[in-house]
Amino acid sequence: MNKRLAAVLLALLTVFTFMPVASAQSTPTLADIRTGRHAGFDRVVLDLSGLPTEHRVREVTGVANCGSGNPIAVPGNEILEVVLIGAAAHDDAGNPTYTGSRNFPTPGLTSVRGVALTCDFEATLGIAVGYGNTSSWHRVFTLTGPNRLVIDVGQ
Repeated sequence: MNKRLAAVLLALLTVFTFMPVASAQSTPTLADIRTGRHAGFDRVVLDLSGLPTEHRVREVTGVANCGSGNPIAVPGNEILEVVLIGAAAHDDAGNPTYTGSRNFPTPGLTSVRGVALTCDFEATLGIAVGYGNTSSWHRVFTLTGPNRLVIDVGQ
């Protein structure tokens, strides 16, 4: 009986030793989108759990949902598209980490007219920032403590 019990215990130990252990979130996630007015520029802040691998910025004439291809209306005369590679608005189990509006106007700001979430697929997160002045400048950069991506649009 002792040999049989030892064999069962050894089998259980083997199974539990090689079971995969749940890991921490593998992709940085979006927690919030904040906007604010500053002297000479408007700011859009993406609060993240970590920093993306990279981000790409370009001025575009229109944006579409990356999954459906359906156009997304963003208020403003110009659109700045920011794509975060290695970021998501959901966790590894598919649960949303950002529960705010996916397309919203930004009343009270001088330059930025609206913000839209355009993509959340395969660790690619897309944000569109609509602004009014065609001669506005912009800058996009990351900060830590806490982690965030900052989009500034000048007046």
